[in-house]
Amino acid sequence: MSRAREILQHVFGYASFRGQQEAVVEHLAAGGDALVLMPTGGGKSLCFQIPALLRSGTAIVVSPLIALMHDQVSALREAGVAAAYLNSSQDQEEAWATEMDLREGRLDLLYVAPERLLAGRTLAMLDALHRDRALALIAIDEAHCVAQWGHDFRPEYLQLSILAERFPGVPRIALTATADARGREEIAERLALDDARRFVSSFDRPNIRYRIADKDGPRQQLLAFIRDEHKAEAGIVYCLSRRKVDETAAFLVEQGVSALPYHAGMATELRASNQLRFLHEDATVMVATIAFGMGIDKPDVRFVAHLDLPRSIEGYYQETGRAGRDGLPAEALMLWGAGDVVQQRRMIDMSEGSDSFKRQARSRLDTLVALAETTGCRRQMLLAHFGESSEPCGNCDTCLAPPQTWDATEAARKALSCVYRTGQRYGASHLIEVLRGEASEKVVERGHDRISTFGIGTDLDDKTWKSLFRQLIARGLLAVDHERFNALALTESARPLLRGEASLQVRVPTTRRKSRREPRIVGRDARHDALYEKLRNWRAETARERNVPAYVIFHDATLLEIAQLRPASLDQLSQISGVGDRKLEAYGELLLALVGAEAPA
Repeated sequence: MSRAREILQHVFGYASFRGQQEAVVEHLAAGGDALVLMPTGGGKSLCFQIPALLRSGTAIVVSPLIALMHDQVSALREAGVAAAYLNSSQDQEEAWATEMDLREGRLDLLYVAPERLLAGRTLAMLDALHRDRALALIAIDEAHCVAQWGHDFRPEYLQLSILAERFPGVPRIALTATADARGREEIAERLALDDARRFVSSFDRPNIRYRIADKDGPRQQLLAFIRDEHKAEAGIVYCLSRRKVDETAAFLVEQGVSALPYHAGMATELRASNQLRFLHEDATVMVATIAFGMGIDKPDVRFVAHLDLPRSIEGYYQETGRAGRDGLPAEALMLWGAGDVVQQRRMIDMSEGSDSFKRQARSRLDTLVALAETTGCRRQMLLAHFGESSEPCGNCDTCLAPPQTWDATEAARKALSCVYRTGQRYGASHLIEVLRGEASEKVVERGHDRISTFGIGTDLDDKTWKSLFRQLIARGLLAVDHERFNALALTESARPLLRGEASLQVRVPTTRRKSRREPRIVGRDARHDALYEKLRNWRAETARERNVPAYVIFHDATLLEIAQLRPASLDQLSQISGVGDRKLEAYGELLLALVGAEAPA
């Protein structure tokens, strides 16, 4: 057995590497540079943690978030690895103690924020380590922070290119879960990793079920989703505005859901406190703006819900990827409507970005709208965006319950003609009254009961017309004039349809259906459930005593495997994924006692 595999098994408790992990480990351990793209939950951290233990000296890990540093260091210490961090949460005495451990060579890994790394004091310490050949490697986590087109952009990441010049011969690895082909080139260029070997894993997260639905009372839709399918489970709910975050969190609390708000407008102390509660508690729902989530290492998030359309397909992928990091089934729900598209386009148009930036932003938005509207496999389309071909997944809403479509070509022409005949000055409600031949006071007053499009749409009901107008707006055939009370106007894209040169297929409006969710663990029975809950309660108590998140002790997947296999000896327990030597020594006898107490009759 190779030394890397020994560390994987005895330190981290895993029997084998996944995907390209082993290739990355061997390349980095041999002194090569690497750019690694691996989905969230794919095991990126092991790609630099194991080489750090294979190479002599201390590995430096650049991480943008204090919470992520704390969690990873806690998990490494639980596994018996000498790890520490340097960040603003420490007092001077703690920082000095860590610096002394670094100078004296007592650390395998040191996590540090980019701004702290680039400070003169830290660079001087690293210079000394480099002179003594005691700098094992440099890992740059969340490397997409260097991409200026992304919403996680951190300007201090741009300065990390100096590491190549300052520490020649020290292998560097940049890692991210989110980057398309353009993003990869930007990361490589800005971090001076043009010659680095690239490892691009599949972007597929097969354990996540994607579901996208029209908004139809979104709060009640969310509440039903949580109550029916994710009761007492951890989740993240994303909203576009701070106000909506506060209102949604308050609503969930009123309905008996343990929910917390998180956004940049909150006091720093409260925001940090809420984040800590989410990380440490098993069944808390975090309602947040996109300010929350990057680097959150909580593996047992069972769902991510979007109550507003995300800003791009990259953002959607990254945010939904925070669910199911432990590999167990999870769900991603997105509720959207034409109003979301209108709002996003307005934000783009009003932004101070260049014309090129705005074009790219509109293109990314259009790609996301296409994902929401597709009648094909969601996962297939999502992966195609990242250059990956796949077959229909059988585990998204459109695969499980293929949507009905109808030929809306003629109806759309009627709608567009009505917009034109009424002078492009009215909203959808007025236009629907005209199309359905409803001679309301306003319609008569404007004389619209005497135009050619009056009453030509009586074959469709009000709900279908509303849905069609939403789709015409979402697809860019109609534009919304906010200065004229949301009046609808034709765009250039509408001309081919009006001329009979194009057709239009749209989804039939549907009511919410309950997800047909597969059991999380095949063969799991009531006996396993009882033991699993007992193990979770023990883990929660142990985590509180040690002041670490519960998953730092063991992941849900490990506890489920223990509950299923019911090990009767330390040797059998050591074969379970996630049980390394240090954890076996610390918790083995306790776990066997818990399993024995639940022995079947």
